[in-house]
Amino acid sequence: LIVRGICRLRPGVPGVSENIRVRSLVGRFLEHARVFWFHHGGAPLLYLSSADWMERNLHNRIEVAFPIETAAMVKRIHEEVFESQLADTAQAWSLRPDGSYERVESSAPARVSAQRAVLEKHARIKQR
Repeated sequence: LIVRGICRLRPGVPGVSENIRVRSLVGRFLEHARVFWFHHGGAPLLYLSSADWMERNLHNRIEVAFPIETAAMVKRIHEEVFESQLADTAQAWSLRPDGSYERVESSAPARVSAQRAVLEKHARIKQR
């Protein structure tokens, strides 16, 4: 899971969530991607969602999750969202099984910021 802030699910608990990792990216943007990526028997399933899955939102408004079925769009979202956020070492924290967070460390000489990359990409597009 890639979350913006807190997460109540505890990753890495034997017999419960040992195959789940949680990464939190906290930065300038308060909004975050609401993307669900499943590896269904080797076939990727990708859904986008309007949902900010907090109890107050699920009970007080209508939320929608819908599939992305176009291969080119699935690839683009995977690269631009998942790969960039998983590569982030500037604002990333990893949730431990005990509920504490630890900063994601990197041996690279410079930290990578997924949010900064998005800003720079859109600045280049705007200059065209």
